[in-house]
This record gives sequence, structure tokens and C-alpha cells, in this order.
Amino acid sequence: MRTTLWLAGIGALVVVAVLLAQDRIGSPGSGRAAAGAGPALDEIRGSDIAAHLKFLSDDLLEGRAPSTRGGQLAAQYLAAQLALLGFEPGAENGTYFQDVAIVESIVSPSFTLTAGPGAPFKYLDDVVAFSGVQEPRVSAAGELVFVGHGIVAPEFDWNDYAGADMKGKVALVMVNDPPATEAEPQLFGGPALTYYGRWTYKYEEAARQGAAGAILIHTDESATYPWQVVQSSWSGTQYSIPAVAGEPTLALKAWVTDRAAREIVKRAGRDLDELRKAALMRGAEPVPLGIDASGTVVQQVQQKTSPNVIGVLRGTSPEQAVVYTSHYDHLGMRDPQPGDPPGVDRIYNGATDNASGLSGVLEIAQALARAGVQPMRSIYILFTTAEESGLLGAEYFASDPVLPAGAWAGNINIDSLNMAGPSRDIVLLGAERSTLGAMAAELAAERGRVVGPDPEPGRGYFFRSDHFPLAKVGIPAVSLSDPVEFTGPDPAASRRLHEEYNEKRYHQPSDEILPTWDYTGAVNDMRFLAELGWRIANSSEMPAYHPSEQFARPRQAETR
Repeated sequence: MRTTLWLAGIGALVVVAVLLAQDRIGSPGSGRAAAGAGPALDEIRGSDIAAHLKFLSDDLLEGRAPSTRGGQLAAQYLAAQLALLGFEPGAENGTYFQDVAIVESIVSPSFTLTAGPGAPFKYLDDVVAFSGVQEPRVSAAGELVFVGHGIVAPEFDWNDYAGADMKGKVALVMVNDPPATEAEPQLFGGPALTYYGRWTYKYEEAARQGAAGAILIHTDESATYPWQVVQSSWSGTQYSIPAVAGEPTLALKAWVTDRAAREIVKRAGRDLDELRKAALMRGAEPVPLGIDASGTVVQQVQQKTSPNVIGVLRGTSPEQAVVYTSHYDHLGMRDPQPGDPPGVDRIYNGATDNASGLSGVLEIAQALARAGVQPMRSIYILFTTAEESGLLGAEYFASDPVLPAGAWAGNINIDSLNMAGPSRDIVLLGAERSTLGAMAAELAAERGRVVGPDPEPGRGYFFRSDHFPLAKVGIPAVSLSDPVEFTGPDPAASRRLHEEYNEKRYHQPSDEILPTWDYTGAVNDMRFLAELGWRIANSSEMPAYHPSEQFARPRQAETR
């Protein structure tokens, strides 16, 4: 039966790919005369974005989880499209596929968290847990220590672990950054979330401190998303990179609700609000709570591979390049739950996140392929795997790139499109950090648009998508985000559509194509980003981070 479904899926893949390609796709340069050299921007059309999107978010792909049948179908489809466009295979092995080793872990829902006297806390209702140890059964136990925000930041003279020996202990941690003060308005980036505030950093630092586990306290405000996102994102099948011998890891990684955290601290005879208040000030000490936390993660563990998909449009100076990134994975299928009604939708189709981004990049690739002349620098298209699991595909590419890190002139990342209508602003996260910002601003001015600032800096979106691993190795990067200044006939309705997605459909099975979507804004943005990538590819100077930026340091080190 599975073989039949697989063959049917591949057949559908080929048919759809060919239908989408008919009358549109030829060899590079086939659709435009040399006199009009540059991206064929009129090739970027809303109907074509919708056609790609329809296939990539179809139930046939079963949510596109890494190393699954649906994920492989998506990868094959994307590679077929790049081939039809005339992009050459871009991976090191002469194919379109860069295999990424990943570990698949499926945690048993029988998990409970014990903390002090009283009833254990229930999986999904109170706690979500997984492990950094890749074994079928992992037990963790130790004294709970409240460590505030769990940050060690010498540049801010901040150490939440000062004086604590965390070996064998379990850290109880607040997410997000400490707030800026009147005396230090730019403490931890002021209103902008820094990497110190991200959940990934909290686990990394707790592991470096030698802790046996770390439990993050969720609130909608501090996490910037509701508990249902924690439930859907960190339950069921999880993915990670294979453990590296000698690197510290946590036996227990968990999130708890605010209600559960209050109860845990109450069992220790403490008040969570008082602990939180003290943790806002520099010099607050870790607080041993005098009670133990314990839990056993029972999981099915398998090592698998899932490919990044890479294509390249060769330039006249192929030793340098520009890269567009967009992730093709999503959350797969939710396990059946007790009480599910008949026919309940369990597929995380990921239409917005990120079938829309994939569709936009394919349209950019179409415009670039018909540019009429070769770009100076090569232009790569990188469709990454396992973004939802911690940017794993992008991390692998950054550590094992097809060109040295210093050879990349820039990265344009597209993680979901604006389907709410046209806008005056185009928000490019990270634009202000490098000379790419000035290039984008000049292009925006030519088009009667503006490069808008991050409208929600407290959400830390710059650290949450595939450009971030590339930025960490010094590659100038920008990432498309949500606009604010809608210009359609009903801007208020456009804003409501965007807000509804964040509140109700983000990382939910309801993230499906809506008949109310307006593709005008997406088309405008993709045409803008196609032209921006072309200019980066043909710029006489190599773009660079501003010298004061932390991401400038890797490239500065390369040149010494």
C-alpha cells in the first residue's frame, strides 16, 4: 500500500511539475532579449505563485516533515522545478540534494514531570518535554534552581548562573531578555529581542553550565506565542542533529505553562512573582528551590537523512555568489488524540509557512533564469530542510557550504509571503546591519516604496529563520518579514487577515490556502527581491556587515 501511494505521489509530482512548466520555462535567458538584461520581473505572477502553493500545501504531502514521504515529495518537486528552469545542480555531489543527517525522536505522551510533593504535571496540558540525549529511555532528576533568564553575557556584565554549581541540577528559566532600564535603555537590545532571549540559547547555556535539564516557563508575552504553539511545535516527532562526542547536552528539555510553574515554585515555599521581580536586576543570584524535579523521556530514536535542495545559475565569476533561502519542511501530521472527532484534520499543511515562501522563490528563480545575460556572481537557490526543528538544514549548509563563507555576497531569506494585499513598506530583517540595507533602500526609493523597520522587534524574528546560521558565519543576510503600511482598498482588513494568521493558524492544521488571499503584495515583494538579488550579484563591491556588528567578526577574522 505504501509503495502504491509513493508511486502515485511521484506521478502526481511529475504531472504537476510539467503542467506548471508548460509555456513558461526555458533555458536561462530564453524569455528576454539582451537589451533588457536583468530579471524578467513580469514572469513573477500571482497565478503562478498560487499554482506552486496549491501543490506544496496539498494533503498529498502530509505536512512535509523531514525524512518523510511528503517531505521527499516536496524536495523532488523543488529539484524538478529548478531543473526545468535551467538551474544546474548545486550540491557537492553533482545533484540537487545535499544530504543532512538528522535524528528523529518520537516522545511518548506518557511523559509526566514530577516536582516536589503533589501530583505530577501532565504532558501537553502542563508540560512538553524532549531530550538532547539520543537514546530510547532518558531519565533526569535533580534539584530545581531558579536562574532568572538563564543568561551569561559578559558584555552586559550579566550572569544569571553566578556562583551556582549546576552539575546534576535542573534549571528553571524565564524566556526572553531582561527588560531595558531608564539608566540602560539599550540593555539587551532595548525593545528588540536578542539571541540571549531565545529558547534555543536557554538550553545551550544550561548545557554549558553542566545542568541535567532545563525547564522553560511559558507565557504568551515572553514567548511571543500561545501555549498551543508550544504543544504543536515540541510534541510528537522531533528532529535534531546527531550528537557530537564531548559536546554538553541536556537529558531533559522542557516547557511548562505559567500555571504549572507557579505551582512548582509554590511547592518549594516560594512565590514566582517575587523571583521574577528579583531576576530583572543585574546581580540577582540563582535560587536553589530545595525540591527535586524528575522525568523520564521515552522515545523512538532513528538516525535519518533529509536533503537540502540546491540549484545554481552560474555567473561569469562563479567563485562568488548570492543565495536565496526558503525552507520546505513543516510539522507533518499530528498524532491521533483521544476524543478526536471523525475526520479531524491532522495535517499541518503549512500553506503560509512555508509553501508560500517556496512558491515565491521559485518565481524569483524563473525571473532570474530569463535575465538575458549571466550575472557576474553565481546565484544559488537553497531550499532547506528541518527549519522548524531548529534551522538544522541551514546550520548544516553554513558549516559545510558549497563555497567558502567569505565567498557569499549576500543571502535573501523568504519565510512566508504577504497574502494580505499590497503595501508601501517592505520589511527586511537585518537590513540595517550591513551594506545590503543601503542597496535595498535605493531600490525601494526607485519603486516608490520604503524599507520598513522590524514592526515587532520583541519577537526576535531575526534569530528565527534560515538566514541566521548564515549571518553567524559572516554572510550579509536579510529576511523578508510582514509589512505594516498596507495600501489596498481596505488596509484595516489586510491587517486583520495578518493578525488572524498569527493568532489562529500559525503552526496549526488550519494553515491552508484561503480564498480571500490577495497575491498582489507577494508579487510586488518577489519582484523587488529578484531585482535586489540581481544587484547584489552584479555589485562591483562585496557587501559587508557594518564593522560594529557582531556578525562582521567572522569575516574580519577571515581577512587577517
